[in-house]
Amino acid sequence: MVNRIHAFHPTILPGSKKNTPTTPATVSFKDVLSQQHSMQISKHARDRMHARNIEVSNEQWTKIESKLQEANQKGVKESLVITDEAAFVVNASNKTVITAMEKAELKSKIFTNINGTIIME
Repeated sequence: MVNRIHAFHPTILPGSKKNTPTTPATVSFKDVLSQQHSMQISKHARDRMHARNIEVSNEQWTKIESKLQEANQKGVKESLVITDEAAFVVNASNKTVITAMEKAELKSKIFTNINGTIIME
């Protein structure tokens, strides 16, 4: 089944001059699924999400992406995104999650270098 997925979803290697698809053996199933969204998660944010057991559904990522696009159109560069369970600092222009924390951690935090907030309901 994985081979069929790769056959329909070839990945282009960044920086490749010929833009040729990678071989199926070099692309994991997780990578194929992650290509469904244009959101990037920094290593720091990924580590924090893992350590805090923060999970975001595909539906929630889609909603966040939509709101980030709106924020970017309004000139927001760095945004605080607050969901029911977590909060994320996200670079709106390149859709990269910079850091993540549980919502309970918000009480004692000060956020700097953001110029917009998105509250997800």
